[in-house]
Amino acid sequence: MKVTINDVAKHAGVSIKTVSRVTNNESSVRQTTVDKVNAAINELNYQPNLAARNLASTKSYVIGFIYDNPNAYYIIDMQNGILSACQDKGYELLIHPCNATSDTICDELTKMVKHSRLSGLVLTPPMSEDPKILAALDEIDANYVRIIAGESTDAENGLTVLVNDKHGALEITQHLIDMGHSDIGFLSGDQQHESTKERLAGFKDALEHNNLNVNNTWVLDGKYSFESGVEGANKLINLTKRPTAIVACNDEIAAGALFAARLAGLDIPKDLSIVGFEDSPFSRQTWPKLTTVHQPNVKIAKVATELLIANSKETTEKKSMVFTPEPVIRDSSSKP
Repeated sequence: MKVTINDVAKHAGVSIKTVSRVTNNESSVRQTTVDKVNAAINELNYQPNLAARNLASTKSYVIGFIYDNPNAYYIIDMQNGILSACQDKGYELLIHPCNATSDTICDELTKMVKHSRLSGLVLTPPMSEDPKILAALDEIDANYVRIIAGESTDAENGLTVLVNDKHGALEITQHLIDMGHSDIGFLSGDQQHESTKERLAGFKDALEHNNLNVNNTWVLDGKYSFESGVEGANKLINLTKRPTAIVACNDEIAAGALFAARLAGLDIPKDLSIVGFEDSPFSRQTWPKLTTVHQPNVKIAKVATELLIANSKETTEKKSMVFTPEPVIRDSSSKP
């Protein structure tokens, strides 16, 4: 038979209301009581009925994950990080893919928040960087946390988890320069993502710090996709004077570039070094394995969700956290 809250209360020697307070993570319960109730929950393998809890309470226990990103690995990492925090705190997860460029995106999100009685939203780029979407959510007083590209923020910007993409791109470009490369190309991701701009800025800063010129012919617009990497690499490879190294805006682009280069008969990294960004499974599934920049997306998502849940507990405290990606050196880069 299914274990009920009555069974837990009887086993722990407390009231049903006390069990409810513990499962709702209320701070008014003494730690000794919390430990006793949690021990009973574990012993009986009790699973709270979150749907019933939501209906019985004025407080919601559902977190929404909103995304528009073609990178499946990124989405899975974000989902796993958010889900981990939700499970730790007794929340459910609602996943909502959407089209960030839709004319009705603001109405879509505000209606979802209201109808699903969400406790809060985890926003990822490009929604987390769109002023119109943020203004629409602020108008209905929605609780949300933003995962964005950047180096610092202030308290007025609300809950934010920043990823210092600029630093990561600067460091991976410096790695190539330290190996002797001076002719370096750059394959961009989608321009609507701030991460693209930040990574390009870091790339340019590294060149300028080493008194190297930015060759705009070798800086190509693109998208965060394998196909974009193939297309961009083919353009660079077929130039009369081509770069000796390529910095790709993410691992998927880098994998596409590596594929194109090998089809063209180039040895990687002897003839051309290629580096990526994010340290996704793409970086370990290529041959040779990609030198890249490690971005801990699961941890980023978990921390963002923990900030969101903490902020939903009747507090107006604003918090932020910054993650700084660092290079991971593998086999796709060497001396020119």
